[in-house]
Amino acid sequence: MPMTRSISQRGTLTGKPLIYGYSVYGTPLQIWMPEHNNVDVLVFAGIHGEEPDSTVLLSRALRSLRQPSSSCAVILCANPDGVQLGTRGNANGVDLNRNFPSTNWTAAPVTHSWNFDSNSRVTLSPGPRPCSEPESLALQQAVERLRPEYVVSVHSPLGLIDDPENTDLGAWFSARSGLPRTVLANETTPGSFGSWTGDIGVKTITYELPNQSVWDMLPVHLPILHDLLEKGPAVVSEEIPQIRAQHL
Repeated sequence: MPMTRSISQRGTLTGKPLIYGYSVYGTPLQIWMPEHNNVDVLVFAGIHGEEPDSTVLLSRALRSLRQPSSSCAVILCANPDGVQLGTRGNANGVDLNRNFPSTNWTAAPVTHSWNFDSNSRVTLSPGPRPCSEPESLALQQAVERLRPEYVVSVHSPLGLIDDPENTDLGAWFSARSGLPRTVLANETTPGSFGSWTGDIGVKTITYELPNQSVWDMLPVHLPILHDLLEKGPAVVSEEIPQIRAQHL
């Protein structure tokens, strides 16, 4: 049976998610598990509430599947209060992506840009201590419990693939999307999810969607996320030799 649902059926999600925690406002934090609960990849979006496009695209990929993913666990929105409020941080004003227990965590305030091309001046807290926030603590515990080989964190709008471990999956994302592959300096993101997973040895790729509308991104990025959820890391195996040959 084909894995893809007809478009007429894609208005709702299939299967029941598990609840892995609760937000500050008591919103359930939901995770869709793969068919046999063997998690090779954890894919999550919406850790910054000002990036709802990441949640929409990941939801569309998940809604396109006729049955659960083969080996990917999916968190559509890691910061539901922030998405509801339209804020980068959570309901406590904490940037969740600076609240993880990495060795480089710092209590210094963090900033982000008001406009895409403006200086970083909007101030948020990294929290009074690592994992002070229920959303980041729940995500930390989920990663430690599932121990995936990869985590893919979907963000926007930088338009790049951050792949510190130089993985085949990162190369596949870059080749399929046309987005440049790079390594963002962890010292510039203290307490970030990627800094923490780097400390514990879980390969993490940040899929930064470009500065486009969701409608403009659909033709390129939806098929990539769909193929990942459908087949897991095995999706890259046939294409990687060709990708490597192109870079020789």
